[in-house]
Amino acid sequence: MLSDPWRHWATTGLWSRLLWPASTLYCVVAVARRRLYMAGARTVHKLSVPVIVVGNVTVGGTGKTPFVLWLCAQLAAAGWRPGIVLRGYGGRNRGVLRVAADSDPAYAGDEAVLLARHADGPVIAARDRVAGARALIEAGCDVVVADDGLQHYRLGRCLEIGILDGARRFGNGSCLPGGPLREPSARWDRLDFRVTQGRAAAGEWSMGLTGDKACAVKGQAEVGLAELRRVHAVAGIGHPQRFFRALEGWGLQVIAHPFPDHHRYSAKDLRFDTDDPVVMTEKDAVKCEHLGRPGLWYVPVRAVVDEELARRVLARLTAHPDIAKPVPGLRS
Repeated sequence: MLSDPWRHWATTGLWSRLLWPASTLYCVVAVARRRLYMAGARTVHKLSVPVIVVGNVTVGGTGKTPFVLWLCAQLAAAGWRPGIVLRGYGGRNRGVLRVAADSDPAYAGDEAVLLARHADGPVIAARDRVAGARALIEAGCDVVVADDGLQHYRLGRCLEIGILDGARRFGNGSCLPGGPLREPSARWDRLDFRVTQGRAAAGEWSMGLTGDKACAVKGQAEVGLAELRRVHAVAGIGHPQRFFRALEGWGLQVIAHPFPDHHRYSAKDLRFDTDDPVVMTEKDAVKCEHLGRPGLWYVPVRAVVDEELARRVLARLTAHPDIAKPVPGLRS
């Protein structure tokens, strides 16, 4: 995979034309697989509690993790007992793991540890999302939020929420590998709720990310972002440039160091030719605590979403007593 595939996915160029046969095959397989579940040819596991799936129709960072935390906070405030299940990308775990705030991100996955530190409710990392969701029910949860589970059709769901990057949107409109789509873009229109980070189109809910301080990776120190001035910015996320631009928006002079998503950091990765502070995302910070290096900071962010969306999600949950209904978001 290219280090920055979106450079080719943004438009229909030579790269996407060369990969058109592979993209078409990927699209056909994705549609056929979904229809097999819709037709009952493959088993959809219906659980005893409602399942809300939060996912992407594209690859790359969209702000899904902050949204999941926001959603769980809204559910908890309304009296639900939410739990989160996710695969735990980047971790070595192959079973069903209850993730703790101090879990090893190399084993549990970086996003899983980050969620465990902030979530209202337990977090389970499991490649088998059905088994993970059942573990949440056994732990006392009465609603399951499946993070990045949109294409995991074995897990029945009562609501599907999609997250999209408002600037990139669907790129050139092609499926992988010639484009960024995991499924044809028509899938986006069939979701129950569509959330766009940045400028939203008609029928979509806008989400922003806010954060104005930097926290020490080790210790309790905090500073205002604007106080740092010039920094080495480190990001091993799906869309590093968004993080760099956000820092520049605070007036910082940014020396950018992008890394692949879920990158495992070593001390060598954070050695630069000046002694300016090193600023990273919180997802990166959970993997750098063990390095013990001073001068490392992370920027915590939270999702800002219209609370009317929370009211509508809650209304949909209470309006569907048949929570064992199989995958109603999969409309043809």
